[in-house]
Amino acid sequence: MRHQRYGRMFARLDAAGEGALGAFLMLGDPDAETSFALLDAAVAGGADMLEVGIAFSDPVADGPVIQAAAQRALAGGITPRASFELIARLRERHAEVPIGILTYANLVVARGLEDFCAAAARAGADSLLVADVPSLEAARFADAAREAGLDPVLIAAPNTGAAALERIAALGSGYIYCVARAGVTGQRADMALDHDALFDRLRALGAPPPVLGFGISTPAQVRAGLAAGAAGVICGSAIVAAAQAASDPAAAVREFVATLKAATRG
Repeated sequence: MRHQRYGRMFARLDAAGEGALGAFLMLGDPDAETSFALLDAAVAGGADMLEVGIAFSDPVADGPVIQAAAQRALAGGITPRASFELIARLRERHAEVPIGILTYANLVVARGLEDFCAAAARAGADSLLVADVPSLEAARFADAAREAGLDPVLIAAPNTGAAALERIAALGSGYIYCVARAGVTGQRADMALDHDALFDRLRALGAPPPVLGFGISTPAQVRAGLAAGAAGVICGSAIVAAAQAASDPAAAVREFVATLKAATRG
């Protein structure tokens, strides 16, 4: 919000006829230096935006791959303070790449809502998504984020009710995180998209651009998400899994992200 990096990114990609590719990785997984190298590799591979997790012990929105990433990060000693330090390093290296935080309410409230948002903004983050806060409770989180200069990102789904969707559109900025399927994050071979009505409602409400997440893991799914009307997609579990399976995790992330980014180009 301070620097409108999301707006500039979407405008640039729209002019080029491309969709946005977001890459998710857990901060501190398995340690700070490796985590930084993997996020740097994701940008080198073509990620237009980064979504970074601040590890929490009970990540209810995440599937087993990202849960394991959070556990590795916590075992390695990551803290919110150290997570902000990693974000600051990323911001220094990548001045224009939007960086969004995904975390959980316990961590935000434990530090103090206003203090957490201020620290995130000082580190150079652009947005905050608190995954377990429902839209009915989201106003105070969104207000604190905006006051600090962050874009509050909210989650919408095809079955989100009309009243909730109005709140999400009014409170959200940067982008709207639209879930590609029910359940938690994770890789999935099949992905049935029925998002036309959701995207139409969001446009009618003047919401920020919709970005699809939860289950995006292949170039075909990237193309399908963009063809369905999303402005971008976010891939997480498949990137984390690629890093875990490789002898050279940074090279694996760079190469995998490059295949996904290629699918965003018409």
